[in-house]
This record gives sequence, structure tokens and C-alpha cells, in this order.
Amino acid sequence: MLEMLSGFIIHFIQAGGYGGIFALVAIGSSVFPIPSEIVLPFSGFLVFSGKLNYFIVVPIAVIADVLGSLVPYFIGFFLEEKVILNLIKKHGKYVLLSDREYEHAANWFKKYGDKMVLIGKLLPGVRWIISLPAGVFEMNVWKFITYAAIGSIIYSSLLTFIGVYLGTKWQSLSGLFRQLELVIVILLVLAVIWYLDHKLEIRKKLFKK
Repeated sequence: MLEMLSGFIIHFIQAGGYGGIFALVAIGSSVFPIPSEIVLPFSGFLVFSGKLNYFIVVPIAVIADVLGSLVPYFIGFFLEEKVILNLIKKHGKYVLLSDREYEHAANWFKKYGDKMVLIGKLLPGVRWIISLPAGVFEMNVWKFITYAAIGSIIYSSLLTFIGVYLGTKWQSLSGLFRQLELVIVILLVLAVIWYLDHKLEIRKKLFKK
């Protein structure tokens, strides 16, 4: 199951190109936490291999991330917190979200205010959750978009560059480029499996009191 999902993510990017990146990042920041920690580095590898352009990948990822983040933001904005908590308790498991995680994110937002959106956008496993309390506490939508965009620019630029950088390093080790492509894909598949296996445990540590 995990191998199928990881393979799907990589194949989706390869087949869909920029559109695939946009779709995966938007979904990952809106309704289901698809790991951008895998999507963006692999996109960076495709930049390195000459199939994509770094200066197109990053803006697309940022726009998709911000637009996707508006979905949980407006859910929080228009629904009462009690309703949201009930929905999370009943259906949160399908999107890997618990009421405890939401409550911790809400407490962070109360403590640090609007800037928590920018900070949250830099933290794997927290990036999409923080949009919910931002909406619940009626953060100004334009300020939300601005902070989310700043955080996403930093995050997307860095993760995509990591993919490019690793690609150059791997190429310098061998002239067998096609074999290296296979190695990189296998490593990315293993990374996705590890991410999915440990995601909930990582979140528990992040949200630990």
C-alpha cells in the first residue's frame, strides 16, 4: 500500500510535470497532507535532469500551497470551533489529524499570534494544520496570504534546491546517469515510505506538551 502510494506520487510528478506539482502541493496543504518533503525535492531532481525549470517550479509550488491553505482557513473562518472539533474527532483519521493536534496548533496560534502562520509554514507536519486556527481566530485573510506566501517561498525554494543539489552530487560520482536516476527514484520511494510510517509519531513529538 505504501509502496503504491509513493510510486504514485513520483509517477504523478513525472507524468504531470508542473501541473502534477501544482495538484500535489495544493492537495497537500488543503485536504490531505501529501508530503511536500518528497514532492519538492523530487521536482528539484527533475530540474537538475533538465526536465523542469527551477524558477517555474518554485512559484507554482508557492501559489499551489497558498491556494490550498485557503481551504482549511475558510473552513475555520466559517465554522464554529466546536463543529470543527467534532468533525476532526469523527473524520480526522482520514487526513491524519487528531483533535489533540488541532488544539496544540490553536494554542500556538493564541500564544504567538499571526506570525505563527509564517513559522508553521516552515515546519513539516504542521504546515497545513496551522491554517485551521488562523481561520477560526479570524486572522485577516490578506495577512494570512502574505505570511503563508513568505513561509512557502522559503520552504519551497529550499526543498527544491535540495533536490537539485543532490542531483549534481550524484552525477559527479558516476557517469552512469540513467542508473543514478533509478537509484534516486528508489531512494525517494524509501523516503516516502519512511515518512508515512513515522508521520504520526513525528507529529506526536511536535505537539508534545
